[in-house]
Amino acid sequence: MTSAALIVGVDVGGTTTAAGVVGRDGDVIVDASAPTRGSAAGDPFVTIVALIGKVRDEVGRRASSISAVGVGVPGPVDTARGVVGEPVTHVPELAGRPLASELRGHFGLPVLVDNDVNALALGEAMFGAGRGARSLVVLSAGTGIGAGIVLDGRLVRGAAGFGGELGHTPVKFDGPRCWCGGRGCLALYASGRGIADAARDRVAGDAGAALLKAAGGDPLGITAPVVFRVAARGDAVAASIVDEACQALGAMIGTVVNGLNPEVLLITGGVAESLATLEAKILRAAGEYAFPRALAATRIMIVPGDKRASVRGAAALALVMLRP
Repeated sequence: MTSAALIVGVDVGGTTTAAGVVGRDGDVIVDASAPTRGSAAGDPFVTIVALIGKVRDEVGRRASSISAVGVGVPGPVDTARGVVGEPVTHVPELAGRPLASELRGHFGLPVLVDNDVNALALGEAMFGAGRGARSLVVLSAGTGIGAGIVLDGRLVRGAAGFGGELGHTPVKFDGPRCWCGGRGCLALYASGRGIADAARDRVAGDAGAALLKAAGGDPLGITAPVVFRVAARGDAVAASIVDEACQALGAMIGTVVNGLNPEVLLITGGVAESLATLEAKILRAAGEYAFPRALAATRIMIVPGDKRASVRGAAALALVMLRP
């Protein structure tokens, strides 16, 4: 690969997919995004192909320097075969698809497919918050919660591609069933979907509930940002849901710190924008679960999600693949 070589990175999300052309230094040169099911067929694969074509066209003559494509998807992946595994809870249309070979057929380029937060963690380790650190864990709280683990400079994928599925680690053993089939998972308490679902359940049948009023009377309008805003105004129901989210994240931080002892722990994703103002509460909760010395040795950051960082992470997958 020449110094001028470029990579296309694609981040496939439950609602939005983004793609960009990325340089070897991690700089995102051009990027574009679209609803994941925005094509006429409602097929995420059609959206992925269209976005890759769009960003390739935007770099014009430099398109000839594109060397590979990296793709992050929200679920387990058999990276050796480039096949998306199950469950892919938020983009089930991709489950079982040989995504790498399908994209190679379209573009004639090497393609590497991996879990989206694995990709994000690799990008942060190479270019971002974890640069220079030997160990990094990323917790990404968006529609669901994913995680990526980099230890001694290497991405941890696990024996079957499930390494880093910390969003489906139980934080409450007698908790309700999760959409993954487990019980009491972190995602139920601290993901966008989990927070919104909990809020809708708690105000069901209460037309005067502050959460319902803030959503214009439509239960489906109750989203995680609405819950955080209403909690900040002092509503007891919303505040209890936010408190549960902070406690659950604290428990997971304790698990990560005690179990992996990373140098850096980054909490990001769409929900992180709301969590940033609650960092002190989350760290107090973490102190209930983590060894104090281990917690003190971990640099913990809460950073709002950025699709460009996710695109850069997907490109990092391909950069590693192309290394001699």
